[in-house]
Amino acid sequence: MNTSIPYIPENAPFTQEQRAWLNGMLAGMFSSAAPSAPVEAKASHRIAVLYASQSGTAEGLARKLAKELKGQGHVPAVSTLAGYTPAALAAEEYAVLIVSTYGEGDAPDGVQPFFEALCLEHFPRFEKLRYSVLALGDRHYEQFCKFGIDVDTKLAALGANRICDRVECDVEVDEPFTRWKTSVLASLKEKRQGQNADAAGSTAAATHLNPAPVSVYTRENPMFAPVVERRQLTHGASSKATLHVVFSIAEAQITYEAGDACGVVPSNDLNLVAEIMQKAGFNGNEQVVCGKNGATTLHDALARQLQITRLNRKIVSEYAKRGRCAKLLDLLVPDHQAQLESYVYDRGLIDLLAEFPGVIEDASDLATMLPRLTPRLYSISSSPAAHAGEIHTTVAVVRYRSHQRERGGVCSTLFADRVSVSDRLPIYIQPNKKFRLPSDPAAPIIMIGPGTGVAPFRGFLHERRANGATGRNWLFFGERSAATDYLYREELESMHGNGHLTRLDTAFSRDQDHKVYVQDKMLEHAPDFWTWLEEGASLYVCGDASRMAKDVHSALHAIVAKQGGMNSEAADDYLQSLKEQHRYHRDVY
Repeated sequence: MNTSIPYIPENAPFTQEQRAWLNGMLAGMFSSAAPSAPVEAKASHRIAVLYASQSGTAEGLARKLAKELKGQGHVPAVSTLAGYTPAALAAEEYAVLIVSTYGEGDAPDGVQPFFEALCLEHFPRFEKLRYSVLALGDRHYEQFCKFGIDVDTKLAALGANRICDRVECDVEVDEPFTRWKTSVLASLKEKRQGQNADAAGSTAAATHLNPAPVSVYTRENPMFAPVVERRQLTHGASSKATLHVVFSIAEAQITYEAGDACGVVPSNDLNLVAEIMQKAGFNGNEQVVCGKNGATTLHDALARQLQITRLNRKIVSEYAKRGRCAKLLDLLVPDHQAQLESYVYDRGLIDLLAEFPGVIEDASDLATMLPRLTPRLYSISSSPAAHAGEIHTTVAVVRYRSHQRERGGVCSTLFADRVSVSDRLPIYIQPNKKFRLPSDPAAPIIMIGPGTGVAPFRGFLHERRANGATGRNWLFFGERSAATDYLYREELESMHGNGHLTRLDTAFSRDQDHKVYVQDKMLEHAPDFWTWLEEGASLYVCGDASRMAKDVHSALHAIVAKQGGMNSEAADDYLQSLKEQHRYHRDVY
């Protein structure tokens, strides 16, 4: 006999509020109609699993949690907070929220309307809601986990009751997610009435003994893919280097869609590793423990598992305490946050060892203070339909000099300096479901991608051509100089010449006396831009989040306001409607 409580699935043709109301009604009907149901049915809870995701991490964790909730007899309902309403949340009895912080403490794209509605003073109280928040963030940003903290604080102020305390995650999410998940599950277990402990234990044991087989390559189980091509896209005279790197996936069952990202698990520069060990006084053979990876040598930990090129508050704090470093301790005073950020901005572990020698006496102390080396994500610049068996990436090589030392990005310099064609690197696919081509092949698209932001749009163009899509394509591309930095110039101009790329507008900022950027080109062609939008075009933006994406959004707002004859508020509403129609997509970083 099926004892689970029925519920309305997410893809049913109802609003969030209607679905919440109907689920409540079904739960009531079910309990009334089946008074003799087994104890297990009464024990299960409907639990809203809500996420606010910018890069996909929060969504992935939400779905992972939902599987475990379902395995324990609960009824999880997974949903994004983009388009969700406080009224729907108020109708829930249990909710867990996994939310990212984007930019300078902001909500991820599309989620701000939910939070603004939640903050309305007249909104009803949430006394019946039991909830918990997992906040995702990056400690390199001053407003660490701010949006998650704000959501948690506001729900508590509205009278909601915490299932368990909020947990905040840095870029390495595995341990804090497990800790939070364990607390959530334990708390829900305590709330169950009439639960059969023996049956639950048998189910848990069966799950443990029969784990699901690994069906895809993941961050924890990457594919070691051979590099089959590496070429420079920028001219030798350019002030920077951008590479086109191709991996072969022909020998593995790995798939992706245009718009997805390729995760690369990097390794550190062995010359830097050797210098760190020399400065610290270790030979590299010392045994250390690196989290769930277990025991290994210090050399292996520094080379493959630990972040050594960047500092954060935690590293500085632990180092300062161990060495009683007055200068560092002063930087850690709350009022000196700006000075601390300036100090860690362009320094790494080697700088601490050089400036404050003799602090680390045990290799284990060094290993425990450093965070895990995290994968780097690159927008895939190929199409599975046009480039079968391959993944193409577009990589800007990061190099700079600071404090009398040459430095560079861990993964980009790996591609540039430490990898040869035929070498294998661990990779996996990071799906980007929010950055997909329109389902209608006849729909027009507008793509705005300066620099390496052009990567997914190269994939889009090849995908649409390979699949025979008839929709018009308009690309805005920007870089410093056409002579040295015009990425994929031959391909793009060829597509423009044969009509597949309907319009191609370029902005080379240093090719004239005054700077010209992609947003300037948008404004220059505002009437046509507006016409395309009104004719149903989907808009895509990819690239730098700190300035470009904001400037592009401001230009877009100005176009809508002027060409549509709207005031500022109406233009905001128009852009919000584009997002709700899944016609305004951003992949910014």
